Amino acid sequence: MGSACKDEREEVVEAWYMDDSDEDQRLPHHREPKAIVSLDQLAELGVLSWRLDADNYETDEQLKKIREERGYSYMDFCEVCPEKLPNYEEKIKNFFEEHLHADEEIRYCVAGSGYFDVRDHNDDWIRVWVKKGGMIVLPAGIYHRFTLDANNYIKAMRLFVGDPIWTPFNRPHDHLPARKEYLETFVQKEAARPAVDAAA
Repeated sequence: MGSACKDEREEVVEAWYMDDSDEDQRLPHHREPKAIVSLDQLAELGVLSWRLDADNYETDEQLKKIREERGYSYMDFCEVCPEKLPNYEEKIKNFFEEHLHADEEIRYCVAGSGYFDVRDHNDDWIRVWVKKGGMIVLPAGIYHRFTLDANNYIKAMRLFVGDPIWTPFNRPHDHLPARKEYLETFVQKEAARPAVDAAA
């Protein structure tokens, strides 16, 4: 079929600009008309994505390769739903507080689905819908938040380089080195684009 093929990642990772409504956070919150964000646009913000075989994650060679290449030595699972997560209401509230981490956030959805919202260069929210088989990496220093969608269930593999540190720094934390590095790598790079490409 050649290069006209649809990107298979789009079946498990979709993204769009959010409206400003404060209705239920688990609704899609599409703008009118819809403003779809491509996976390439996400990559420009440092958000990486893969489509993997969620039914065979124990033996998946592609996952193994990604873990080796990116140094993801730690792995565990997190199930987010009212029945499985202690202090569910409080946790969901915390996940939806805008925050950043000093390390990458790596999430691989092996069942269910959920929304990871990230800020673009202009501070607008992009909603990233990750479904079964979708894996995303949010770069250190990007402001983001998480919520379940209307299905109220996700089982995610959490990966980490070294010992896991899940410390969220709620906005504003612009003084952190991770935030400064993020801005230098992804935001200022965007502003100086034409000159950067030659040196890249």
